[in-house]
Amino acid sequence: MIVVDPKTTNEKNLYKLMIGCIVPRPIAFISTTNTEEGNNLAPFSFFMGVGANPPSLAISISKRGNDGGTKDTLKNILEMNEFVVNVVTEEIAEQMNITSAEFPSHIDEFIVSKLTPIPSAKVRPPRVKESPINMECRMLQSVTVGDSTIIIGEIVYFHIAEDVFENYRIDISELHPIGRLAGDHYSRTRDIFDLVRPKT
Repeated sequence: MIVVDPKTTNEKNLYKLMIGCIVPRPIAFISTTNTEEGNNLAPFSFFMGVGANPPSLAISISKRGNDGGTKDTLKNILEMNEFVVNVVTEEIAEQMNITSAEFPSHIDEFIVSKLTPIPSAKVRPPRVKESPINMECRMLQSVTVGDSTIIIGEIVYFHIAEDVFENYRIDISELHPIGRLAGDHYSRTRDIFDLVRPKT
């Protein structure tokens, strides 16, 4: 076995190691807005569900890679306390990838990616029309860990396309979500198998 001691390994190599070990990762395609009503749209794959009572999720947002500054998504969430998580599917993967570039703050990624902003029901940031699932969120807490900030948000409203929803279950075969791997690699969810959880 190869052993790696984080205390003697640089941050760049630790990041490469983590994104190769923690796979596949769901993608939180986050739409935000600011007080000037400028929209922002960006993907984040350090993302997880937290719990169902209240329905909540968490996203980790690191510093910008080009200059170490604060990303617009984080600035907007901390300013407005609201955001929307849009599920990324195969159908919008290319457009999602366009928004991963570190654009200047005045650039609206909805325009650059040609995705459609539509109004949310309970929060100010818009939803992505082309995404089959949108989760409107309000920030519950932010936690700083080194160069990253973990945002814990409560889901205050779901929007789910009818063809992927049945009795509160999501049909993965209709959803076509993608996952993030390392480098430029992504995964599909076409090869699915079942394992029945054992009863004790």
